[in-house]
Amino acid sequence: MRVVLTGGGTGGHIYPAVAVARQLESEDKTAEFLYIGGKKGLESKLVPQENIPFKSIEISGFKRKLSFDNVKTILRFLEAVKESRKMLKEFKPDVVVGTGGYVCGPVVYAAAKLGIPSIIHEQNAIPGLTNKFLSRYVDTVAVSFEGAEKAFSSAKNTIYTGNPRATTVQHANPERGFASLGIPKGSKVVLIVGGSRGAKAINDAMIQMADQLKNLGEVHVVYVTGDGYYESTLQAIKERLGHIPSYLHVLPYVHNMPEVLAATSLIVNRAGASFLAEITSLGIPAILIPSPNVTNNHQEANARTLEKAGAARMLLEKDLTGIALFQNIEDIMKDEKIQRSMTEASKRLGKPDSASLLVAEMKRIATKK
Repeated sequence: MRVVLTGGGTGGHIYPAVAVARQLESEDKTAEFLYIGGKKGLESKLVPQENIPFKSIEISGFKRKLSFDNVKTILRFLEAVKESRKMLKEFKPDVVVGTGGYVCGPVVYAAAKLGIPSIIHEQNAIPGLTNKFLSRYVDTVAVSFEGAEKAFSSAKNTIYTGNPRATTVQHANPERGFASLGIPKGSKVVLIVGGSRGAKAINDAMIQMADQLKNLGEVHVVYVTGDGYYESTLQAIKERLGHIPSYLHVLPYVHNMPEVLAATSLIVNRAGASFLAEITSLGIPAILIPSPNVTNNHQEANARTLEKAGAARMLLEKDLTGIALFQNIEDIMKDEKIQRSMTEASKRLGKPDSASLLVAEMKRIATKK
């Protein structure tokens, strides 16, 4: 099978596409891929590292306010459609898969107009503008959150697949996670992450509560600051405590996140859809702090889905303090009954077979060509 993948802007759009590629490779050793992304997007760096052939187009997103820039965006979109048509005709894919971000727009639209079977995958509880636009043209809309199908009333076909990142972490080795952190196997681990670039509000709360962490008992706290905040956060904690205690591990970035997640007892994080797919696949209790700086406030909607199910607690950033965060961590880590309940609720939301469900749908629509 020949597959074009497209999606970009953030890792949340890129990694699901990569997960689909890896799943198809496991089922079809002859599969061939082309990834079409933006020239300046994160995908231009990440995708080549995954050894997936990559080509780029020039594209930008719409401004939500009336602006002359939107006229330029429309012209750029039309040119990108033209470029995409050329790439698609040359590669001759059996199916095109879009995983979100405005770069999907011209690629998937061009595929639909050429009669190439196409799928879009929506990661969030509230759909993005690009996927809403594309939903009327594609063969199938796949959603990560059950019930999100209702947002795509004009779609020909919608299916609930979950997020394929769930499949990526399912078989991660927790022993490697403990070893990479230098933590004894089987220890209780609280993982605090502010996203790939970090988050100032979470950094500030972490510094505020640093002197309270000793009250958690035999628990290791792993704090991933993001590269930009590492030095200042480490220094602030040292000034507050006088040193970095053995139970606190401050890191700029984690390169083996699936393995670290597999070793985690409780996670504190933003509420990006791909990350939520990973933690529900593993059944990790969570404290979610949605980013308020995202389109349509979709992270809060994502977080509320887990909160309603009993899999997570949510702290809005406006209510985030070191005291509030520590109290929530302490409540969960000192009550095994709460931990078990949240784990079970999280696993009920998980879709570890997500990537295989998407691949099955790709094969189904490809045969209708």
